[in-house]
Parts: sequence; C-alpha cells; structure tokens
Amino acid sequence: MLFECFAHCLQRWAVDDDEVACESFRMNHPETRVRNETTDDFLELLKEWQKLCKQYVKESEVKDNADAITEFGNGTPDDSAVPPEELEVWKLVDICFGDPNNVRKRCLYFKVRWKGYGPNDDTWEPIEGLGNCNDAIKDFVIEGHKRKILPLPGAVDVVCGGPPCQGISGYNRNREFDEPFKCEKNKQIIVFMDIIQFLRPKYVCMENVLDILKFADATLARYAISRLIGMHYQSKLGIMAAGCYGLPQFRMRVFLLGCHPEEKLPPFPLPTHGAIVKNSCPLAFELNLVGWSDSTAVQLETPIVLEDILSDLPKVGNTEDRDEMPYVKAPQTEFQRYIRTFSSEVQGPKSHAAKSKSKKSKPKLYDHRPLALGNDNYLRVLQIPKKKGANFRDLPGVIVGSDNVAKLDPTKERVLLPSGRPLVLDCVLTYEDGRCLRPFGRLWWDEVVGTVLTCPNIRMQALIHPAQDRLLTVRESARLQGFPDSYRFRGTVKDRYRQIGNAVAVPVGRALGYALAMANLNKTGNDPLMALPPKFAFSHNIEGTP
Repeated sequence: MLFECFAHCLQRWAVDDDEVACESFRMNHPETRVRNETTDDFLELLKEWQKLCKQYVKESEVKDNADAITEFGNGTPDDSAVPPEELEVWKLVDICFGDPNNVRKRCLYFKVRWKGYGPNDDTWEPIEGLGNCNDAIKDFVIEGHKRKILPLPGAVDVVCGGPPCQGISGYNRNREFDEPFKCEKNKQIIVFMDIIQFLRPKYVCMENVLDILKFADATLARYAISRLIGMHYQSKLGIMAAGCYGLPQFRMRVFLLGCHPEEKLPPFPLPTHGAIVKNSCPLAFELNLVGWSDSTAVQLETPIVLEDILSDLPKVGNTEDRDEMPYVKAPQTEFQRYIRTFSSEVQGPKSHAAKSKSKKSKPKLYDHRPLALGNDNYLRVLQIPKKKGANFRDLPGVIVGSDNVAKLDPTKERVLLPSGRPLVLDCVLTYEDGRCLRPFGRLWWDEVVGTVLTCPNIRMQALIHPAQDRLLTVRESARLQGFPDSYRFRGTVKDRYRQIGNAVAVPVGRALGYALAMANLNKTGNDPLMALPPKFAFSHNIEGTP
C-alpha cells in the first residue's frame, strides 16, 4: 500500500513495500522521504522512534526545522586512528524496523557508517548489538528529530493510504467471503487504522476499490468507519468516478474521509464533467455516489474521450523500446495542453524547480512504449478491424448465436497461425460464458475505458489502440489516470503499468485535496458536497487557494 503523511502542507513521508514504486516516487517527489517497507514495520518503527525521542531529545535541544528533510548520511570519516583489523562506528545514518539482513530477526536496526569506510560499506546492525554506541544513537536521534525524518504523534496533518485490495477484488477468484480478515491481504486495513490511531492526524483519506462495498456485506468498509468513530473522528464515505473529473476513464473508487473532532470535515467535491457511464455502484450505497442532484441545474463540461488524450502522441509500433522521444505535434486539445505543462501540483516544488531549469531544451515525451505482444498475439491483433466495437468476434471462424454467445463456426475449418496455435483462443470463447466483448477489443476515439488495470491482459480487456496495432502505451495509460507527461516511471514496462494501475486518478486526488484545503482554511460550509471553481479541471491557478 502507498501510505503518505503530510505536515505543514508538504508531502513529507511515503511508505510502500514495492521497491520499484518507491524508486519512481523518489524520482518525482524529491522533497518526500520515501521508505520501502511494509506498513506493519513502519508502524513498529514509529513506536520505537517515539521511545527514542522521549529518551534522548530534550525540548531545549530541539529547533523547529520543518523544511530540513535531507539525507544526513553523506561523508567519509578520517581513518587515520583506526587499526586496519578493527571496526569502529563513526555514526548512524538510517533507521528501520524489520529484517533488512534477511536473517529472520525482526527488530530495530540502525544503518552504520564505519570509521575509515564509505557509504558503500554501510551495514544494518540491530540495536542490541550497539550497546557501546549510546552517544552515536543519541546524536542520530537528536539530529533525526530536528530534521523530522519520521513523524511523531500529533505532528501530522494528513494521512492518505490505499490498503491493498487484492483480497476483495472481483479479479480475485479465491476471496474469503465468510471471514474476510482471514486473508492477509485484507488485514492492511487494520494496520492502516492502527497507524491513524497512533499518529492522530488532523485528516484521514482512505481509498479502495468498489468491491469493498460489494464484498461480504461491506464488512471491511464498515470496520474502517467503526475504527474512525471509535477514535472520535468525524467520518463519511463517498464514491467518486474519475470520468466525472476530466478523464476518459469511468473508474469508480471508494473514499473514506475522516477528521479530528476539533477540525472541519471536508466536503466531497462535485463533478466538473459529464461522464460516459461504464458501470454502476452497489444499490445499497447509491446515496454515497458523489454527484449533482437531479433537481440542480448545472452546466457540466463535455465528457473527455480517448481522442482528447491520444491525438497528439507520436505513432509507435508493438516493439517500441525508447524511454523518451520528441513530440511530433502541438497539443490538439485543452487536456493535452494541460497534461504537458502542469507538474508542480503533482510532483512538488523541488521537482518542478529542477525541471524549470531545462525549459530551453525541447520537451521530451517519456514512457511512450507498449508492452510488446508475443508474435501470436500480434498476428491476432493485426486481424482485428480498425472500427468501433471490433474484438475477437471479428476474427475469421467466429459466429455469434441468437443468445449472444460467441463460438466457432462448425461449418469451417479452424484457422491456425504459423506457430500451429489457433487464431481464436479457447479461453476467449469461454470467458464470461462467451458473452464478453472485451477480449482483443479495439478501443475507439469517442469512447472511454472502464478502468486502467495493473496488468494489461489482451485476453480479458479491450486494450488495442484505435488506429495502431498494439496495446496502449505506458504514457497513454498514465494520461488515462491524469498523470502529467513530466511524471516518469521506473522499472520494467510491466512495473510501470502496475504503478499506474495502482494509483488514484490524479484529477480525483487533486479535487479531494482542494476540498480538504478549503476545509482546513475554514472556507467550506456545512454541506457534505461542494462545487469546484470554474474550469478547475485544467486550470493551473486555482481560485481560493493561498
């Protein structure tokens, strides 16, 4: 789960157990201290850090240095006084809880810089093995407290997180319906709420998939709300669709907002755009769907469709492997102009400042490469017509009965590929009992997608570009989620798709952030919903913000 903490309106700490996702986060958010660890270990670390601060930090020694979140592990000590056969601790440069040495011993560890050695020789040592290093521990804790390397209770303004949803997702066929907390993947909601209880932030925002309301009588959602109420937090739950905030992706997600009893509970931001509906919310929770009432006269912006986000991008092939390339067209739409130019709202001031230094050079397009299809699947895609609604049913040898079930034409010989494998796969004929239209589906310019998934699977989803014989690229998927073109992703191509699919749609997060900021500034009323400023979706200067 990506777990984020904010203090003084800045994103200060982020936690994820996905190493590659952490690398991407560090690259795009240099002002944030990113930790690659589980939230379970992070919570234990926070508890140990609080104990250390109580033991070593005196109020007279602490100076408020809220902006000084920097690394303090650089430098190499003088080794002149150290015999070559001895190791001596010079200083401590980092801290964690867990098992960084993979020795099956979970406890508090410090990263040690040895006298006479450089950073490449640092090692993780358990605190119990540093019994003679009390001064080094004290120095590290005092300096770490001053630099705010870890949050302490009462010092956090906002905690955001998305506990993993694999245990409840409709794509998981082995879900634990009767006792959902038996599944380890569902226990992260418990850990998330334990962290809230420990840190006591002003505001809380938890995101999850719609299945959290459909699964096991919404047990997990009810648990999360009950935990907040048990902490005397105000709370409310809303369902938001990404397409209603300026994206060609319907993607409904559940958001649980909470706030400290002394704060003002943020309203949910109302839609700015009309949307092409792809699915619906559970009937029992339809009143939680964030939207305008039928009795309210409102002029929404025109729905965003795929052509609005794709038409300016260079043509690439199935085997494109460049990580960067030049743009070949000027922006064609308002969305494209916006997505090419905004970054500071998403990536923070330091990242934006670094990129501003290179404005004189021509802008580059990053990550515009698809997951390359294997030869057989590529040959199948070549036979999918370039027309609206095309899919595997358009392949030779497939017929559709009056019951809308696709099957092979018994009067014709089955078509084989040069590899000897069938052109039409059995798995697409049986998927959803042969009634599904998504396998090998070609998207179209005036359409939207249902949701961006973490792993593109052409046998289950409509993923083919409208005019090119390939899957949507990493960058096209990122645009579907509202990421600025300047936002880069690390790892393999599959890693990049996964990071994008796991993310909250940027315009939705931006709208929620605006509503939270207005509540914090006491600029909202008591209504549960609020209208966003005119032209909010594609505006760099937002009305009402300081």
